[in-house]
Amino acid sequence: MTSMKFHSGLAVSFYLCFVTMMTLAAVSVVAEEPKQVSVPEEAQDPPWLETRRQAQLETVDQFNVFYDFQFTDRVMESGIQFVHQIVDDAGKEYKLVHYDHGNGIVIADVDKDELYDIYFINQLGGNELWRNLGDGRFENITESAGVAVADRISVTASFADIDNDGDSDLFVTTVGMGNLMFENDGTGVFNDITETAGLGYVGHSSGGIFFDYDLDGLLDLFLTNVGVYTIPLKGRGGYWVGLRDAFTGHLKPERTENSILYKNMGDNRFADVTEETGLIDGSWSGDASPIDVNGDNYPDLYVLNMQGHDEYYENVNGESFVKKSREVFPKTPWGAMGIKVFDYNNDGLLDIIISDMHSDMSEDIGPEREKLKSRMQWPESSLRSGGNSIFGNAFFRNEGDGNYVEVSDEIGTENYWPWGLSVGDFNADGYDDVFLTSSMNYPFRYGVNSLLLNNRGEMFLDSEFIVGVEPRRDGRTTKPWFELDCSGEDRGHKDCKGQTGRITVLGALGTRSSIIFDLDDDGDLDIVTNEFNSEPLVLISNLTEKTAINFLKVNLIGSDSNRDGLGAKVTVTAGSESYVKVHDGQSGYLSQSLYPLYFGLGGADKVDQIDVHWPSGKKQVVMGPLDANKLIEIKEE
Repeated sequence: MTSMKFHSGLAVSFYLCFVTMMTLAAVSVVAEEPKQVSVPEEAQDPPWLETRRQAQLETVDQFNVFYDFQFTDRVMESGIQFVHQIVDDAGKEYKLVHYDHGNGIVIADVDKDELYDIYFINQLGGNELWRNLGDGRFENITESAGVAVADRISVTASFADIDNDGDSDLFVTTVGMGNLMFENDGTGVFNDITETAGLGYVGHSSGGIFFDYDLDGLLDLFLTNVGVYTIPLKGRGGYWVGLRDAFTGHLKPERTENSILYKNMGDNRFADVTEETGLIDGSWSGDASPIDVNGDNYPDLYVLNMQGHDEYYENVNGESFVKKSREVFPKTPWGAMGIKVFDYNNDGLLDIIISDMHSDMSEDIGPEREKLKSRMQWPESSLRSGGNSIFGNAFFRNEGDGNYVEVSDEIGTENYWPWGLSVGDFNADGYDDVFLTSSMNYPFRYGVNSLLLNNRGEMFLDSEFIVGVEPRRDGRTTKPWFELDCSGEDRGHKDCKGQTGRITVLGALGTRSSIIFDLDDDGDLDIVTNEFNSEPLVLISNLTEKTAINFLKVNLIGSDSNRDGLGAKVTVTAGSESYVKVHDGQSGYLSQSLYPLYFGLGGADKVDQIDVHWPSGKKQVVMGPLDANKLIEIKEE
């Protein structure tokens, strides 16, 4: 008995000792957890955010449109687990280099099940294709689809049916590792045809714009190239390291990379026709958009320049391009990033909105100046603009006969740190609204995304706080960016000033690109974003729960024209109103998608007529009355 008591007591003592040791170890682990440091301090819990929200809520008496609806971030419910990952040049080794421009996002019905799938583009870790299962849910089919591109630093992508076989093919651009062309086999499985297609250019590529410049029924490709901003030295993750003077690269002619025009020769083969068409453009360009300025049915081209003048090229009978930049657009944004062509005031003329990111980088300002143009701080020796630049966003209102007037300040489309532009009728009132992804992330303060509701063609009203786009889910403004050992190898890092031991640096959250479509097929438009170094936002609208709406979705199928119908102009007439849209696939920052045109119809529950002006030149009329609130498919006849 004594022996049993002795062993029992020993066991208890051992147990108590073990528990004590584990407790001390746990305390030690907790004590050794890295300290969180927000850079800058204001990135976390910005003191101005609530003030700004309240101020915006007090403006609703200016609204002549419906605004009583909300967006809710449903990324957790969607099943999407994609997380954007950055190169060190945008994190621990941060430098002002074009890697911080992030990546695009595109959608298409890749497997022809009438649901729109999402392709997220990434810097590190590979891109991801998420298949739409319906009911707002998605599954990852990247591996089976064959489009991970995990061995390269991607920039963006474009969906387009290059062979007119009825499915969505995929073009991907990269930094210094060669672009890629994938052919869809019709089931959502993609085969790499880059070599035979002739689209494997290696450089600092950005947007890929598919349009039929010669109207032969095949989609051609305009590839925008930024300019040399890296050196042939690989950093961690296998990326080309950015030049420390990348942001002044436009001043060095030897760093110019001309954009490229590829003609579709048929049989999935493309030929470089840049020189023979005269489309020689050395802009530091991230994106471009087709637009028929002179009304001759041949698509002209507006080319953005993120560090200088934008350029405009007039298409001459599908044979050549003539630069008429300053004749048509005397002044353009100096740091243009995104572009969208749309009719904002329903006068039947297509206007142009352009976002300018780089002008906003010349001066560190507070939130009180975000609706004002930049007070440009850089000298003319760096700008080389000749006094002909707009230092902020531009809005070119089409006055007819190829004449445009810049009215961005007059109609309220200025904002701060903008990247991508997406346009859609969020409240289905017949007037297209604008979503501007806006941010700079580490090591800058938090920046809000802007949602501009169109006040019936008179002006745009800031609405991101009113409709729930801001603040973000759970009020988040930062996330862990990287860790530093301030008592060890990282003691010389700028963020270790005044710090010891291990710290976790928090950087501001921020969005780069977006896509607007009816994700859950309930009749209203939702928003999906590609964030920078974070998971996406899946912003689901509750508009149809708040009010009755009328809309029409139009899906185009070309025959003599390219099968996607890219370049077609569609006019929907309902009652006394007519709504015009051009089908160009452009949405977000340097991204091209394939999805139906969405027309909000306001109070009209019937459509009287649909007019389609096809790229082939054919004009087709679909007579009504047609019921609203459905998808109509129009085949070229």
